Amino acid sequence: MSVQRLGSGSPWEDVVGYSRVVRAGELVWVSGTTGTRDGVLVEGGAAEQTRQALANVVAALERVGASAADVVRTRLYVTDIAQWGEVGRVHGEFFGAARPATAMVEVSALIDPAMLVEVEADAWVAP
Repeated sequence: MSVQRLGSGSPWEDVVGYSRVVRAGELVWVSGTTGTRDGVLVEGGAAEQTRQALANVVAALERVGASAADVVRTRLYVTDIAQWGEVGRVHGEFFGAARPATAMVEVSALIDPAMLVEVEADAWVAP
């Protein structure tokens, strides 16, 4: 079985030593993804950062032949759990039909203090 490992160009990938997305056979993992576009964090608060992060997750999935419909698990890391409703509604926009298992947890900080949300996703692509 071959393994695909693709980066996104994030400045942290080489330093930390990770890939944005890894596919091994039918399984796909998207590493922690934030609300950046063209290397710049989007404005608009937690909802907009979540929307961009999830768009980035979907783009990573598509690069290895998967889609949002293939996602079986997500993890959302938020710096303020009081914003769970905003973050959750956006998550529902992307994954409401797929209904993956998910977790949302509050963390004290992300790698950039302006980042409010980080998302991971795991997918299974039917043969």
